[in-house]
Amino acid sequence: MGKSILTDKSYAFAIMVVKLSQYLVSKKRELVLSKQFLRSGTAIGALIREAEFAQSKKDFVNKMSISLKEANETLYWLDLLKDTGYIKEEEYQIHFGLNKELVAMLVSSIKTSKLNIQK
Repeated sequence: MGKSILTDKSYAFAIMVVKLSQYLVSKKRELVLSKQFLRSGTAIGALIREAEFAQSKKDFVNKMSISLKEANETLYWLDLLKDTGYIKEEEYQIHFGLNKELVAMLVSSIKTSKLNIQK
């Protein structure tokens, strides 16, 4: 079976997060916010990948829920980076839009999985 759209999108987002983090460190000399952004932004996909081999449906939902929390945290760091002037509005909009898409997909996946557990 091939990778899911969620897996692919979260991996592509993680690559963007790494590149933005590298830019923030090398060009803006920003070390603290960029590290937090890097950690939470890459954790989204790592947790989704980890959920692929969950031991049970409940374990799957748990890992996906943690991924959702990381995605929400990443939105916080994006807001902070924009509002402190480290990234421009255009850069923010690109990352924000992709992150919100991941949030929506994660919420949908979690809801569907919880319904399947109840059956």
